[in-house]
Amino acid sequence: MFDGIMKGLVKGYGQEQSPEVRERSGQMAGAVGIATNLLLFAIKLAAGLLSHSVAILADAVNNLTDSGSSIIMLVGFKLAGKPADAEHPFGHARIEYLCGVIVSFIVLFLGLELGISSVEKIFAPEAADFGPVTLAVLVISVLLKLWQCFFYLRVGKTIGSQALTATASDSRNDVIATSVVLLGAVVTRLTDLRLDGWLGLAVAVFIVVSGAKLVGETAGPLLGLAPDQELVRMIYDRIRSYEGVVGIHDLTVHSYGEGRCFATVHCEVPAEEDILVSHDRIDNIERDFWTEEHIHLVIHMDPVVTNDPRTEALRAQVQDCVKGACPQAGIHDFRVVWGVTHSNIVFDAAVPFSVPDSDTLIRAKMVREIEKLDPSYRVVLTIDREGVVNELEC
Repeated sequence: MFDGIMKGLVKGYGQEQSPEVRERSGQMAGAVGIATNLLLFAIKLAAGLLSHSVAILADAVNNLTDSGSSIIMLVGFKLAGKPADAEHPFGHARIEYLCGVIVSFIVLFLGLELGISSVEKIFAPEAADFGPVTLAVLVISVLLKLWQCFFYLRVGKTIGSQALTATASDSRNDVIATSVVLLGAVVTRLTDLRLDGWLGLAVAVFIVVSGAKLVGETAGPLLGLAPDQELVRMIYDRIRSYEGVVGIHDLTVHSYGEGRCFATVHCEVPAEEDILVSHDRIDNIERDFWTEEHIHLVIHMDPVVTNDPRTEALRAQVQDCVKGACPQAGIHDFRVVWGVTHSNIVFDAAVPFSVPDSDTLIRAKMVREIEKLDPSYRVVLTIDREGVVNELEC
C-alpha cells in the first residue's frame, strides 16, 4: 500500500535509487507528514476544547509540533541533496542526520512540556467531559498515527533514511500517548475518576525516555559509527579476490550521508614484484570499487617479502606468540632486519577495542612471548586498536 502511494507521487520510487529520487521521496514523505499532522492538530484541538482535557490539548500541540518536524525533514532532504562545493567537498548529505537529531530533541522537549502540564493537572484537577464525539476523534487519531508510523518506516527503509526512522519512532510515541489518553477518557466516562493528569504524566515519562534514546541513535552517524560488519566483510573479501594481494589491514570507513561512502585500507603486495605492476593492480581495485560499489576507496600499498622461507617461518612463530598473549589480536606489516648479533622484528598488532588491557600491558606481554623464541630478537611493535579484528588480516 505504502509503496503504491509513493510510486504514484514520486517517479522512479522503489527502483534503483538515484540521489534525485531519494531526495524527492524524502520531501514527499515530509509533505505527507505535514498534511496528516495538521489534520490531527485541528480535530484534537476541537476535541480538547470541547472536553476541557489538558491531555488532549497537549496531544494536539504535539501534533502541531510534529508538523514542524515534518517541515524540518522536508527542508533537510532538499539541503542534503545539494552537490559538493568548495566549503563542503564531501557534499551536504549529513544534513539529513542533523535533521534526525533535531527531531529527536523536539520529541524530548515535548515530553518534558507534557510532564509539566500533567503535574499541574494532578495538583489542580479539572472535570473533563469525554463525550462520544471526543472518543471518536481519539480513535481516529490513533488509527491515523499508526498509519503514519508504518508509512515513515516503510519509506525510511526503502531509501535508507535515519531521519525518517526517527520520525517513525515519534509517530509510534504519539500512538501510545493518544491510546493512553483514550483509555483515560473511557475510564473517566465510566467511573468519574480524574486520571487525566496521571495518565498524561505516564505518557510524558515514556516520551522523555524514548526521546533521550532517539537522540543517541540519531547523533551516532554524526559522531562516526563503526562500519557495518557486512560491509567490512564485503570489502575484505572483494579485495582479497584480486591476484597479488597478500594481506589487508587498517580499513577505515567514513560515511558522509547515504550513498557517500569513503574508505581507506592498506594492502600488502609482494615486495619482489615490479612496483608498476602492483600500482596498476591497486589502481584497478580502486576504480572497480567506485564503479561497482559506489565506494570512494583509497589504498595504501605495503610491500612485504614473500619469497624468504626464513622470514615466513618466523612470522608464523610471532603470530602464535601474539595470539598467546592476546587471543583476539592479529598481525600485519611484518618484516625482519636480520643481523649478526641481533635481529629487529617490526610489525603492527591489531587489537579490538573490546580488550580492556592497556596498550602498554598488551605490548609488554607480546614482546615477552616473542623474546622467549630468541633473546637476540628486538621487537618494534605498534598496537593498532580496531573495532573488530578480521581474520583476513592475520
